[in-house]
Amino acid sequence: MDLKKYIRSIPDYPKKGILFRDITTLIKDENAFKSCIDKIIEISKKINFDKIAAIESRGFIFSSPISYILNKPYVLLRKKNKLPADKYSMDFKLEYGTATLEMHKDSVKENEKVLIIDDLIATGGSAEAAAKLIKMAGGKVSGFIFVINLFDLGGLDNLRKNSYFAESIISFPGH
Repeated sequence: MDLKKYIRSIPDYPKKGILFRDITTLIKDENAFKSCIDKIIEISKKINFDKIAAIESRGFIFSSPISYILNKPYVLLRKKNKLPADKYSMDFKLEYGTATLEMHKDSVKENEKVLIIDDLIATGGSAEAAAKLIKMAGGKVSGFIFVINLFDLGGLDNLRKNSYFAESIISFPGH
């Protein structure tokens, strides 16, 4: 199934000059969503990992069924001030601003191997912040899986240059 057909492109959102890749058109189609989850599971079989971590918020959509199907523990990487217990924090740059990602300190134990899943990679700022949070807790990043790679923004290539396993299901230009 060509999942590209299920991604809606919205120009000038959330600000002028950004071409937003909308996954809501993919997840509202049961066959496209199932195919996407199946492809993520297929890629995950190449990776040795103990836990799955997901980046808020759209990463939660794709990683939750993966966690359930593979029977793996699930770690939430949330936006600033969304977690109630002791947490690690990491600031990072987005294509169109800055943000902070946080993780509970008890989410990952020493030497646990973590697969990070998100809906999209652009410049890679949130992915790099996620990796740093896992490392702050003493864990190891086993790899990254994204639904969409905005290939001309370089995030996936940067992760690979830093020796991470990183794959995506769909590729689009970022602009």
